[in-house]
Amino acid sequence: MAIADALVPEFDHEMTTTRKLLERMPEDKFDWKPHAKSFSLGALATHLANLPSWGAETLNKSEIDIGGGQTPNAVLSKAELLANFDKHVTTTRAALTGKSDAEFMSVWSLKRGGHTVFSMPKTVVWRSFVLNHLIHHRGQLSVYLRLLDVPVPSIYGPSADEASF
Repeated sequence: MAIADALVPEFDHEMTTTRKLLERMPEDKFDWKPHAKSFSLGALATHLANLPSWGAETLNKSEIDIGGGQTPNAVLSKAELLANFDKHVTTTRAALTGKSDAEFMSVWSLKRGGHTVFSMPKTVVWRSFVLNHLIHHRGQLSVYLRLLDVPVPSIYGPSADEASF
């Protein structure tokens, strides 16, 4: 089985689950933070909605330089947040579908101001820098929702609020 063929179902599952959490975002709490050092709910959700785009960046380029310190625009509504997420998921899924194993084994580099932070095969970057990173922040979002008393959907099994099926 080709690497891409194995990754597409996992990507689809994780994006479906992530969207379920983003759908629960209370718009009146976008500025809320559980702690002074934490992301606001809106900033965390925006980051989570943008993370799928990192998959296309990884798959379609050999490197990216984040030296510009670009910050994403603030999301003004849940509808905008979901539209951004859906656009990034669609673009990245298209980039993922049909990629050859050789393309997945080619090296990708993250740079900051011309300095290489790391270089790894794209398949490793896909799993760690893209997918696991997204799952990590999705876990944070589930805690934020719990603290705000928003029902948490099932993720890998039932939640205290929802059965898994």
